[in-house]
Parts: sequence; C-alpha cells; structure tokens
Amino acid sequence: MVGCHRCGAGNRAGARFCGRCGTVLGSARAGVRKMVTVLFADAVSTGPYDDVELGVRATNAFYDLLREVLERYGGTVERHAGDAVMAVFGVPAARDDDARRAAAAALELHSAVRELEGDVTVSVGINTGEVLTGDAGSEEELAVG
Repeated sequence: MVGCHRCGAGNRAGARFCGRCGTVLGSARAGVRKMVTVLFADAVSTGPYDDVELGVRATNAFYDLLREVLERYGGTVERHAGDAVMAVFGVPAARDDDARRAAAAALELHSAVRELEGDVTVSVGINTGEVLTGDAGSEEELAVG
C-alpha cells in the first residue's frame, strides 16, 4: 500500500494516481510536497577522547550503526553533522506506516548504541509533516521544510 503525500490516503501498490485526490503517486520529484516523518538522533555522551583518531573512529562507528538501523526500517539518512543524524521516512516513496517505522527505529537505536565502545547514549526526536522534496539542481533527494 502506498500513501498519498498530499491527502495521506492509502492506495494499492502500482497505482499511478491517488484514488482519493488524484495526485500523482511515486518517487519524489523536484518541487513536490510530501508528507514525511523526520527522525533526529544525537549522541549524548561520547566521552572525551585524548586521541583525535579514537574520537573519529568512535564517531564513525556511531554513524555506521545509526545508518544500518535507520535503513533497515526504510529511513534515508539525509545529513549528519558532528554526532547528529537526520533521517527521512517517506522519501523517495511514502508509505502509510512511515511514522510507525521511524518510532520502531528510534527504539532500536536506544538499545543498539549500548553495544558501542564507551559510554554512548542517544537522544531521538521524531516529527511528521509536509516538506518540499527534491532539488532541481541535484540528483539527490532532499527534504526541505
């Protein structure tokens, strides 16, 4: 079942248009408004590292773990900065359970970071709303708004 980005109605797989409002369904195109769920994850306590290389390795392990969990639930990592990650559920294709999958990913993230070296915890925030997807000057799928 594919969710409509405009009205949120569920549509059969393979449908080209929303059965409720007639909006074109499918992957995001530049300038398309979509209903998405965004997950923000931030490492709370990575501990001080005396060696910069150890700090970089710890941050990379954190990123790798987050990406693995988020992608398993259908999220797309849009960007990361420092020890924070922003992932979008619903780009390029929206599903009617994007918010549920983001919440499930957040719960798994909390337990998964315990496996990392050091005293690492994660804070997670989730928000669902309308965004503008795509960038006319880029091949990447972006969510703005």
